Amino acid sequence: LDIDWSDVFKHAHAVSKTNPFWNELSASNPFVHDIAASNRNENNKYISILKGKPYLISKVSSNSDSLASSGDELDIDCLLRKTSARRSGRSKSVSDFLDIVDTRRFNPCKTTPQKPIASDMTWLQNDREAYKMAWLSQRQLTRSCLDLEAMSHSPGWAQTQATDIHVVCKLNHEGGSVQLPDSDINIHVPVGHVLPGEFQEIGLKAILNPPSSFNNELSSTVSPLIELTLSNLNTREAIFLEVKVAAKVKNDPLSQVMSDIVCFYSLNKEGPFKKLENCYAYQDTIQAKLTDLSHVQYLVIAVQANKIQPPATNVWDYVDKTISVGIYGPKYIHPSFTAVFTVFGHNYIPGKLTICDIKKQGKNMPPVVFQLWGKHTFLLDKPQDLNISLVSCDPDFEVKMEDRSKDIKEEELKTGEMVHQQFLFSMLGCREMHFFVFLVQIKVLKSSQVTQFHVTTPDPAPKLSGMISRSKHLQNRKEIKSAPLLLIPTVKYPKFQDKTLSVNTYGVALKTVLRQNKIDYLLEYFKGDTIALLGEDKVKAIGQTKIKEWYVGVLRRKIGLVHCKNVKVISKEQAMDTDDSEITTRHLVEQIALPFKKLTYIYAVVLSTVSESVYDWRALAEVLGYSCMSLNDFNEAHVDKESERVAHVVKRMKEDCHANRKKRLFLYELIVALLKIDCQGLVARLTQDTIILTSAVKLGKYWRELAEKLARLTKQQIEAYELPHQGKNGTVALEMMWKPAYDFLYTWSAHYGDSYRDVLQDLQSALDKMKNPVTKHWRELTGTLILVNCMEVLRASAFSTMEEE
Repeated sequence: LDIDWSDVFKHAHAVSKTNPFWNELSASNPFVHDIAASNRNENNKYISILKGKPYLISKVSSNSDSLASSGDELDIDCLLRKTSARRSGRSKSVSDFLDIVDTRRFNPCKTTPQKPIASDMTWLQNDREAYKMAWLSQRQLTRSCLDLEAMSHSPGWAQTQATDIHVVCKLNHEGGSVQLPDSDINIHVPVGHVLPGEFQEIGLKAILNPPSSFNNELSSTVSPLIELTLSNLNTREAIFLEVKVAAKVKNDPLSQVMSDIVCFYSLNKEGPFKKLENCYAYQDTIQAKLTDLSHVQYLVIAVQANKIQPPATNVWDYVDKTISVGIYGPKYIHPSFTAVFTVFGHNYIPGKLTICDIKKQGKNMPPVVFQLWGKHTFLLDKPQDLNISLVSCDPDFEVKMEDRSKDIKEEELKTGEMVHQQFLFSMLGCREMHFFVFLVQIKVLKSSQVTQFHVTTPDPAPKLSGMISRSKHLQNRKEIKSAPLLLIPTVKYPKFQDKTLSVNTYGVALKTVLRQNKIDYLLEYFKGDTIALLGEDKVKAIGQTKIKEWYVGVLRRKIGLVHCKNVKVISKEQAMDTDDSEITTRHLVEQIALPFKKLTYIYAVVLSTVSESVYDWRALAEVLGYSCMSLNDFNEAHVDKESERVAHVVKRMKEDCHANRKKRLFLYELIVALLKIDCQGLVARLTQDTIILTSAVKLGKYWRELAEKLARLTKQQIEAYELPHQGKNGTVALEMMWKPAYDFLYTWSAHYGDSYRDVLQDLQSALDKMKNPVTKHWRELTGTLILVNCMEVLRASAFSTMEEE
């Protein structure tokens, strides 16, 4: 957005005099609020970031990849540093900054940039409506300018960016499948769909409210409205739509004759819709062949009745229709928050939901993005009135009296549209915030049917009082993402190849280094040795006396660090004898995973993280040595979900390692297996989690010194971290000191976003600089730095590219 902000500021006084609603500015508009406040008080405490750098937003938003086209996702580092160093292609919003564990699973497509607004703002001064529209177009940008102090008091305020779940995939002549994340909506593209050398870019998007014309006595929609976009219409083969819908026709002869599940398509969102002839239904799964392709088309699936024959009253009497409900809430809970009960006319329950009619103190709030907390499905015979009640199972929280029970009318269910009710929760007294469980109960008023389920809230928002301001730029790295982090359950994991590692850079040792006291992860070498260097990145770590810069090298089948000043870097062509510096990909994986033999971990966290991020239990079982496993080895609880099967495989491996603990170590074998199926993004996440936990345990009471070095925490801020863990005597027991240390390190690492390499490197450097460095005798953090620096060279050698295949 190329706007001359300085000109706007210059005319601020003029605008304030002529704009008719200047004196009634919303408190949620900090950009204009700051200007107004500064006019009243020159010593205003909070200064908008736009005053200091008026062109900051236009620079950041002009080249960012954003999930929304509004430009709301401003890089949070702009709020922390005078100069912005971009860590990744996608900017971070204030809400992303609060999110401790980034669960981004797919790369959103680039959106078309907004057209620039004219920089001459004087014409707005006397036009109320024009001023209002210009202001609303900037609202998303200005939300990111809230000062951090105010944000820490109300973390939910920042969760207002737009959301739009869609997926875009580029396929070649070989074809493939595209799945909408968190759904049963798939597009299958056969081989030969496009000519060799050409590509087809497919976009999928689900619109929650289907066309109203399909919901009446004879028809009812059972899927969302699906928007399908294609980039290439020069096609040879049709494509196939596969959707699992929220209903199936009953087995009795009358229902089978009188009703059918049909797929409709249109070139416009509003219609008119035509029936697809090539459509096949098997129970609740629909497959449709799409032959008449266009750049944009809309599809919806509905159950239709030829006519209603008594005793049937509408089309619902011919089908078993499932009602899907979702409970949504803020990303983090706070003393007062809203939970939203939502009913969908289909079985697609998105992970995020934008609610536009939230009210606070009687005023309408801007649209708020809520996160999915829990979901449930149940069978409903026909549309009828429902009573919804939410009851807190924790005495520290209660549901507001007038919100405890609400109704959803029969007519609302008949429309097939999304229906929601809001429930306001509040904390009783001034107690410590914590997650809790509440009961959701659904009563069908005209019958005795009652459905209930429990929902667990997320954790409270992390305290931002210890926020740091790092002066140095984060390195703009290409972060390693693994294929499994794409939300495609049918992802094909690459085959690990045990072959000699391909190395492009070598170093010749300029001196002999032999250590009397052996140091883990540091190489020993003789003058003239040729050492293979794995990558160009340097690692900062303490040697025997001081911090140095090191290359990651290979010599005599051992991987370790070599001091940069002790080697002369040469190219592959210049290297004479490289036999001693060769290593296979299998030995590389086994060596770089060695730190995990000594790292502390929480088994339940590792289990849930792996089961959520691995999408093929067979691939994991094969690399773990359980290739003989079959579906018969799973009980009924593990058959339905892939995540449950993955968890079962991990649990079996844990049991086997426990039974033979002298020879087998659980975390080490798991990391080796994940590296062998190219789950590098998952390995990076587990590495950071276990290093933070182990560092906290190693530090104990010395975490206070580290907190002062890393974040310049004051004595009061350190005491605030320790307060929740104090015993009856008002102090934290020595064996419990790891808990405040962990809380601090976890919050500190969140400020780095996806830059896990920088988290590990900065932690290493800070620990090395302590009075009595823990890294003198604990070298596993150095080992994990070697691991993350070897990932790229491992991927290049161990997994073949598409062209090689």
